[in-house]
Amino acid sequence: MYITRIKLEQFRNMEEIELYPCPGINVIYGDNAQGKTNLAEAIWMFTGAKSFRGAKEKEMLRFGSEQTKLHIEFWGGDRHQSADLHIRNQKTAYLNEIQLESATKLAGHFYAVVFSPTHLSLIKDGPAYRRKFLDTALCQIIPKYEANLREYHRVLDQRNALLKDLERFPQLSDTLDIWDQHLAKCGAWLLYCRAQYVKRILPMACEVYTGISGEKETFFMELESSIGADADLDREQLQKLFAEKLRENRSNDIQKRSTSCGPHRDDLDLRVNDLPLRLYGSQGQQRSCVLALKLAECAVIEELTGESPVILLDDVMSELDSQRRSYLLNRIKGRQVFVTCCDQESVQLLEEGRTFHIDCGHLLDEEA
Repeated sequence: MYITRIKLEQFRNMEEIELYPCPGINVIYGDNAQGKTNLAEAIWMFTGAKSFRGAKEKEMLRFGSEQTKLHIEFWGGDRHQSADLHIRNQKTAYLNEIQLESATKLAGHFYAVVFSPTHLSLIKDGPAYRRKFLDTALCQIIPKYEANLREYHRVLDQRNALLKDLERFPQLSDTLDIWDQHLAKCGAWLLYCRAQYVKRILPMACEVYTGISGEKETFFMELESSIGADADLDREQLQKLFAEKLRENRSNDIQKRSTSCGPHRDDLDLRVNDLPLRLYGSQGQQRSCVLALKLAECAVIEELTGESPVILLDDVMSELDSQRRSYLLNRIKGRQVFVTCCDQESVQLLEEGRTFHIDCGHLLDEEA
């Protein structure tokens, strides 16, 4: 899968911009706050997901504009296709000029993997960011994952509300069994998907990290389940185990008025050279880890869907040494990559591909 044409109108600081990327590596360079990340964000929107910057629709409109229009032409599904997004108060999506029910319906037609500085939260911050990494990846490869995740959190909210009400209405305690049963069923499905994904992505991430580090460092990760689940358990076994843990923790949950175990408490243990990355990893190691996970995510999408997703690497050069930069730019073969950076020194490492210079939301030049 690769993009052949991009056209953006009234998007953030861009009045109108059009470019024709190559199927390989495309470097977008320019000073800070000129529009490089905006371009990466626009491409990501065609996955059917929300902005990776957490932006609302109205924040994407250029100042003074009432509507923004995004258009791409791409090769995917063994044919040339086009997709459009019109953003006003809400998003309207088109695939091959046919309007879709919602923008989320673009998922499964266009695939991308993005890494921006905000993704460093995966390493630095709490477990919620690592769970989000897993969930975002799984939403692209398992169509019903997002719906099941929403249902799990709906049931979880209901159970937590019930736990808070039990002090005033103790007679409601009998209904906990019903919510526990539903929560265990929904949660077991999520736990199984996450465990299988980690198992599948681990060898790929290790291989990529070893390459980025010049074979000087080793990487490892493991899913830490709050119910003590083993990675080899099937969904039925996970449901039984989760239900047992809910019963064991019921008194504690009632006292604390919240559910103490489940997928919402999962975490990822990330290590380099057998040391916890969050505590001991350098900035360069942390970025290399996220890059390895993202590139492995890309490989999993390709393996499961038969499509090679577009890779978006937003401002990842500042914390990588020259060896890691060289690996990133010149050793990623067979995929379309967009790399944004501030300095032309990074561009000079490019052995093949295309470069684009963006300034104040305008494309100044294009170089092969």
